[in-house]
Amino acid sequence: MFYRGYPDGPDGREMGAKRQRIVDQGPSFYGNSPGSSFMYNVPPYGYVSQPPPPFPVVRLRGLPFDCTENDVAEFFHGLDIVDVLFVHKAGKFTGEAFCVLGYPLQVDFALQKNRQNMGRRYVEVFRSKRQDYYKAIANEVSESRGSPRRNIPRAKSYDEGKDSAEHTGVLRLRGLPFSAGKDDIMEFFKDFVLSEDSIHITMNSEGRPTGEAFVEFANAEDSKAAMAKDRMTLGSRYIELFPSSLEELDEAVSRGR
Repeated sequence: MFYRGYPDGPDGREMGAKRQRIVDQGPSFYGNSPGSSFMYNVPPYGYVSQPPPPFPVVRLRGLPFDCTENDVAEFFHGLDIVDVLFVHKAGKFTGEAFCVLGYPLQVDFALQKNRQNMGRRYVEVFRSKRQDYYKAIANEVSESRGSPRRNIPRAKSYDEGKDSAEHTGVLRLRGLPFSAGKDDIMEFFKDFVLSEDSIHITMNSEGRPTGEAFVEFANAEDSKAAMAKDRMTLGSRYIELFPSSLEELDEAVSRGR
């Protein structure tokens, strides 16, 4: 069974590694090694009679300003979601996003959702191109580095009290790629001593990643120091960090059971 963005289920580490190389490897992002079973395989160069399939990405417009990756995944329910990239301008969410799908054929199914509602808003869905998606990634990375306190959907109330919040040794992460594994999070916090048991990637009721995780640090001092990584990038995505607690961790984990 395919999970969104995971050919081997929600712990598909191999897909996570490929997700990190999305920009560097260009057309070979989805893999072209012999015998590979990854989505969107590019044919070997010897077969020049057929052009490679188009990059499976669509652009959305008119999204609610409190939209999350889970909302987009539900909007495209039944399709394989590899990445969702929200577009910001001058630090504000524009209501647009790019959604990378698992297969070129799924673009046609995604287009059937054009002008269907997400909440009270109808959402427009358009075909897009690889270069437009890459340009949007570059812009988002530039925005996050240049405006570290920018407004993020559903993050404002947390930002207001983030600096003064009490630390208990637990941080909540938001904005993770759906393909991120525990090893990716350990690399993100490589300056701290962590084990896989201290990392909890949350799942929804269907057993799919929510884009959030909780990390237990050795002590409150370490979790406070780790806040320096707030809104730094993991792959092409900036990651938001929030002081949390064991109670919030347990509640989030139990919801995914």
